[in-house]
Amino acid sequence: MPRLRRVGGFLATILALTTLNFLLPRLMPGDPIDALLAQSSSNFTLGAGGREALEEYYELDRPLVEQYGSYLAGLARGDLGRSISSHVPVAEELQRRLPWTLLLIGTSLLLSTVIGVLAGVQSGWRRGRRLDRALLTTLLSVREFPTFLLGSLLLLLFAVKLDWLPLAGQQTAFLTDAGIVERVVDIGRHLLLPALVLAVGLTAGSYLLMRASMVNELGADYLLLGRAKGLRERRLKYRYAARNALLPVVSLTSLQLGFAVTGDVLIERVFSYRGIGSLIFESIGSRDYPAVQGAFLVVSVSVVTVNALADTLYRRIDPRTR
Repeated sequence: MPRLRRVGGFLATILALTTLNFLLPRLMPGDPIDALLAQSSSNFTLGAGGREALEEYYELDRPLVEQYGSYLAGLARGDLGRSISSHVPVAEELQRRLPWTLLLIGTSLLLSTVIGVLAGVQSGWRRGRRLDRALLTTLLSVREFPTFLLGSLLLLLFAVKLDWLPLAGQQTAFLTDAGIVERVVDIGRHLLLPALVLAVGLTAGSYLLMRASMVNELGADYLLLGRAKGLRERRLKYRYAARNALLPVVSLTSLQLGFAVTGDVLIERVFSYRGIGSLIFESIGSRDYPAVQGAFLVVSVSVVTVNALADTLYRRIDPRTR
């Protein structure tokens, strides 16, 4: 019965997100036709009655309820519509961009979790000492640094001044004849700076939680017993204390995904990284309803699904939550 309730809650959440994905773009000022008819737009359209014809073509003249029904019917068929600004099917555009966003977010989450957990273990085990104070001050200070400013400074230093890393994009254009190793290295060089900047804002959360969990474990009976038995400090720290303190980080990592998605939009804009984040930014600017709906749907469903999986994993790891 509890499992059925969780599944029902998950499906209800997906339905609510689907509805919000439809409504929110339409609550923004302006509409796609205004963007198409704008004098500054490359899609500037002339002719009397042009607006009415475009509204009819894109079915924007229909009542909102009918548009919503058509939207749900399209989702049931796996059809996310066609982009108004690029005239490309939204599903095709998402399929092309999604792997790059997954690579960026996955790499940054991995970096932030590993660094945060290792730093939290060391800091919590040496609470109040010089290393603890240094790590706490450094990571909290770095977290407050504006992401766009940090990204711009790193680009200026490593891409412009030193010319060590690429300036923009996710891979070198027209690198089709290169071998697999050369292409992996090229993608890694493009990925390094955006993943690092995105991870900087996420590391402090994992660090603080891991540090607090380690501090809570310091006076545990099993540590006292282990010391009485003569176990080495390294074994007590990593095999026992860190292992037990790691449980809350499982839940936090799933929550971090939401923050990573939010930061991804800005990071992709700064580094001209053409993933889902840049698609969201571009489609909001052009009021491209199908593209906004498709991008937000993929992002929101992914976040909810990962959180549900993390909750299930946490229940299996820690029997006390069952």
